[in-house]
Amino acid sequence: MGARPAEASEADYAYCEMLLRRDDPDRWLASLFAPEALRPHLHALYAFNLEIARVREIVSEPLLGEIRHQWWRDALDAPEGAEASANPVAAALLDAIARFSLPKPALLELIDARIFDLYDDPMETLEALEAYARATSSSLFRLARLILNPDEPADGLGAAEHAGIAYALTGILRALPWHGARGQLYVPLEILRKTGAQREDFAAGRATPEVLAALEELRAHAHRHLDIFAARLPGLPDRGRAAFLPAALCGPYLRQMEKRGYDPFETAVALPQWRRQWTLWRASKRWA
Repeated sequence: MGARPAEASEADYAYCEMLLRRDDPDRWLASLFAPEALRPHLHALYAFNLEIARVREIVSEPLLGEIRHQWWRDALDAPEGAEASANPVAAALLDAIARFSLPKPALLELIDARIFDLYDDPMETLEALEAYARATSSSLFRLARLILNPDEPADGLGAAEHAGIAYALTGILRALPWHGARGQLYVPLEILRKTGAQREDFAAGRATPEVLAALEELRAHAHRHLDIFAARLPGLPDRGRAAFLPAALCGPYLRQMEKRGYDPFETAVALPQWRRQWTLWRASKRWA
């Protein structure tokens, strides 16, 4: 077992917050409702996720993305390494792992799942998509809960699993124009076959009736997981519930997609900051 890494500096955590506030504002806003002393550690976790999620955007070919993924695996396996400590996100994450005994296998599984992002292979089945969501989004909810309440079992009632799947599906639906433009397809081929939608229409940005039917089906799955999460949330201890606040934004985003005239390739699915803050504040009071 390697030596424990040096504690991260305030500058490392500040960098994570800056990154999150700029590039993942929903999770950053949600973190404001967590206890102030614990927010920096949430920022470190979410900044790590952001770093892995955007690898496709900053590399010119998949192999370079896999190299970046391997760098993160090495950083998690050898936290005492000077190279990892020189990266502010890695330094803050390793510090959070040490402080809260966060399970490294969950972080490694997240990296492994994100290999799918580097290539243009389609998502074959809904089962495969949900497995991807569990390893990425659901894991983040579990790890955030461990930061807010280390004594609470991370998998209580399966709430993290369902919140994560709902959040991931909502995000995939919102990102459809960007995924289509670079040749990616997260809507499962299983759903395309069921609705008669063509993969070529997603790549070309054509909102055919069949494409709209496929997206409606995926939204229905997101709603189903959101409903299960909402039913299980009251059974969880209060202390860890703030970890789930990002999921409160799924409903408003999904409802925007269900409005008349919605074009999945042209309509920006976004909420003004005041409405996101109000939605999160209301959920923080309702879930307390």
